[in-house]
Amino acid sequence: MGQLGVAIRAIVVLTVLLGVIYPLAMTGAAQALFHSNANGSVIQVGGKDVASDLIGQAYTKQTMKDGKPEVDADGKPVMEADPMWFQTRPSAVDYDAMGSAASQYGPNSADLLAAIEERRKTVAALEQVDPSQVPADALTASGSGLDPHISPAYAALQVNRIARERGLDVAKVRELVEANTKGRTLGFLGEPTVNVVTLNNDLAALS
Repeated sequence: MGQLGVAIRAIVVLTVLLGVIYPLAMTGAAQALFHSNANGSVIQVGGKDVASDLIGQAYTKQTMKDGKPEVDADGKPVMEADPMWFQTRPSAVDYDAMGSAASQYGPNSADLLAAIEERRKTVAALEQVDPSQVPADALTASGSGLDPHISPAYAALQVNRIARERGLDVAKVRELVEANTKGRTLGFLGEPTVNVVTLNNDLAALS
């Protein structure tokens, strides 16, 4: 009975300590020190939650055919890149955060190679450049399918289009890109990246 009493007291103490006090302390510290991160890094516009700078999203519009919105054989809207916005990299899950995943295509996949070539032509036409100038991250999806980041090279490729479509000064658009560019982690890990979600949010505020 003595051992049982010790065991029960230990369970109660550890439950209160690790199941109540510790989680509340960590939650309080996170809210106090990293409030934005702890709440999902949410972006607000006009007091309303519109996005998270951790989750990419598509910037598209419905295509038009014979003056009418185009749909496919299943009745779903046919979408294309909206030239008014910076475009991010492809997503195997259409940026659905409930289904984060990669395409799982291997480097020798004929479907992957065909998709890359199709994307290369599409991006080159949108940016009015030679296909050889299209960066790799404009052609391949991220492992999560939710990455909101692109390379500075891909962002720079889009600057002229954004300035032209929105009637903005090219130098001003470049400033927005630089403001949303993050360097290597700790100065040497990974590569510099541009967050397209925060970039487009700043672009919307500017316009």
